[in-house]
Amino acid sequence: MFPMGRRPRRVPLDRPTAAQHRYGLGQSAVATVFGIFAAFWVSYFLLVTALIRGWFGILAPDVTATLELFLITWLVVVVMLTLATLRLPLAFTAVFVLVALTVLFVLLGTEQASAGLTKTAGYILLVAAAVGVYLFFNSLSLATGGKAMPLGRPTLK
Repeated sequence: MFPMGRRPRRVPLDRPTAAQHRYGLGQSAVATVFGIFAAFWVSYFLLVTALIRGWFGILAPDVTATLELFLITWLVVVVMLTLATLRLPLAFTAVFVLVALTVLFVLLGTEQASAGLTKTAGYILLVAAAVGVYLFFNSLSLATGGKAMPLGRPTLK
């Protein structure tokens, strides 16, 4: 029996996303970023799961080439996003440059079977996360009536 006789509502899996929330607030640029990052992680999960379980019928020698193609595709998307941020404060562009470098180093690590390059990608991603935390603190400061933190001048005017 459920409390007070109520059954829990079914929550659609595609609705409670940050992208949809931001789009609903009229923040389409932020929604695009959230949506693209969500698409990356979902597609990466599905690809890796499918490769491990053999769902696509890709033979073991072709797995590396499949991952390389996936990473090249996403590198192009992240570079496109980086170029789109050039009119925003520098901190936003920095996040995307760091994410692009992360994808590049993962790609190089995959191509060369190099744990060192892949580890370097992880360190770069940690720096990107730190810049993201800084941007979050700026948003939180503004939302609570505080002052804006310095984010740097835009690369393009």
